[in-house]
Amino acid sequence: MSSVTMIPKEDTRTRTIPVPSASWHTVVWDDPINLMGYVTSVFQRHFGYSSEKATRLMLEVHERGRAVVSTGMRERMEADVVAMHGYGLRATLEAER
Repeated sequence: MSSVTMIPKEDTRTRTIPVPSASWHTVVWDDPINLMGYVTSVFQRHFGYSSEKATRLMLEVHERGRAVVSTGMRERMEADVVAMHGYGLRATLEAER
C-alpha cells in the first residue's frame, strides 16, 4: 500500500488591501485676536509639542498666515480641527496634495 501526500499549490495571486491614507492636515490660520504666547501654549498643551516646536509653528502662523500643525488620518485631523476651534483658534482640514 502506498500513501500519497498532497502538497497544496502555492497561491501566486496577490491581493491589494487598501490602507487608509494618512494624507490629511490640520491647518491653523492667523487671526488678529489670539496672542502668540497663547497659540504656542495651545500647541504644547494639545499636541504635546516642545516649546521650540510650538514656537516655530506659531511663528509660521504669524508670519506666513498659516501652518500645518498635525498630519494623519482624516478622523484624527477632524478631531484636531474641532479641538483648535475649542481653543478659539481658526483651523481647517486639508487633504495632502
